[in-house]
Amino acid sequence: MPLFLTNSLTRTKEEFKPLTDGIVRMYVCGPTVYGLSHLGHAKSYVSFDIIVRYLRYLGYKVTYVQNITDVGHLTDDADEGEDKIAKQAKQDKLHPMQVVELYTRAYFEDMDALNILRPDISPRATGHIPEQIEMTQQLLEKGFAYEVNGSVYFDVSKDPSYGKLSGRVVEDAESGTRVDVKSEKKHPADFALWKKAEANHIMQWHSPWGLGFPGWHIECSAMSMKYLGETFDIHGGGMDNQFPHHECEIAQSESATEKPFVKYWMHNNLVTVNGKKMGKSLGNFITLIDAFKKFEPIVIRFFILQSHYRSTLDFSEPAIEGAAKGLEKLRSTVSRLRAEIDKKRTGSMDFKERLKDYRKRFFDAMNDDFNAPLAIGVLFELVRETNELLSDAQNASGEFLEKLNEFFTTASETVLGITLATQVSSSAGLESSLVDLLIATRNEARKAKQFALSDKIRDDLKSIGILIEDTKDGTTWKKI
Repeated sequence: MPLFLTNSLTRTKEEFKPLTDGIVRMYVCGPTVYGLSHLGHAKSYVSFDIIVRYLRYLGYKVTYVQNITDVGHLTDDADEGEDKIAKQAKQDKLHPMQVVELYTRAYFEDMDALNILRPDISPRATGHIPEQIEMTQQLLEKGFAYEVNGSVYFDVSKDPSYGKLSGRVVEDAESGTRVDVKSEKKHPADFALWKKAEANHIMQWHSPWGLGFPGWHIECSAMSMKYLGETFDIHGGGMDNQFPHHECEIAQSESATEKPFVKYWMHNNLVTVNGKKMGKSLGNFITLIDAFKKFEPIVIRFFILQSHYRSTLDFSEPAIEGAAKGLEKLRSTVSRLRAEIDKKRTGSMDFKERLKDYRKRFFDAMNDDFNAPLAIGVLFELVRETNELLSDAQNASGEFLEKLNEFFTTASETVLGITLATQVSSSAGLESSLVDLLIATRNEARKAKQFALSDKIRDDLKSIGILIEDTKDGTTWKKI
């Protein structure tokens, strides 16, 4: 089955065909680093991590670029208000670049904990001021922009295709744009390419129009095209960035180059709390640092993967606890499977054809717009059947169990990024291994009808705070 993805630009599901065979060039809008990352960020970057992982699994050579916005993102997400980083710097009594360094480090630490692959290139907006000035000059020369009082704006009336991504016409964009009555723009929907800096503005650079700083939108256009070319395969980001950010990127990029900017636009949906978007501005966000105090980071990742990247994900602690139980079941089964491999079973290979079906269904789900929830559902069907298989020593050969383990490892770790080993300290890891070993010994005793021994192992473990539970899906344990 070929790979299909949903293209926000055409509003259809399309077969994925990169511009160059075997090569994928992909850009995803990164964070504005003025605060700690929250679950909304995790939803976005886990979603695109799955896409990168799967494309690489399919054999594509992927160049993945994700920027760091460290200037120019104003507090109203358009052209008014303070720079978000400068505002935070005032509150913290720090230099803006100290704020940037603090939260950039924190961002990557959080993403690492979630087992998110790092981008191949992480360009910073402040490191690409010349490229942004050059692009602004191109737009001025071609008549798509105008300068007033040291600021430069893109004239949306000059671009007849403006709105093709979001579906908004200029009149709608104007009515939804907050503009001061004294605005120097020709039209309310025009957006800043370069902003004049006030005398006390710390972050400012020399330009042909005086001291100033870049607009938020032009940063991503300049950085993506510098590293991926004037036309590239995939541009991703949150659904809340579709307008105005991505719409403006398309307008200025295609006006400057007279070429299509991006072939496939992909947008992840949002994390909600009681039906409302999670965000810093609403004060209803949960930072990842706080979430990690209660839950293993991979549990958070597994929770996020319970929803399709284009679907909303409603946050609640019971939902994450449910994800934790599911992950524990998956890990327990694979741990039991790996213990059985070493015993060199001599059983049949009757399960081989059914494994082919599971494999096909898993990859069919991933080929259908990266449907991770459906793929995980296939894995849990396989978990149930694997536990039944392992209950009878004659059901499968060691060779087959190796193939089964290989599939679990590929599907869970390589494609979904779900580590099958619990993220614990070395001493706790040793404890877990010893408990698993005792459970395996108990299972062998039960098969040999040595019930007195199996009961003693169960009771002795309970006496030291380890509760064993025998279920239809196999044996699990937990601390009590």
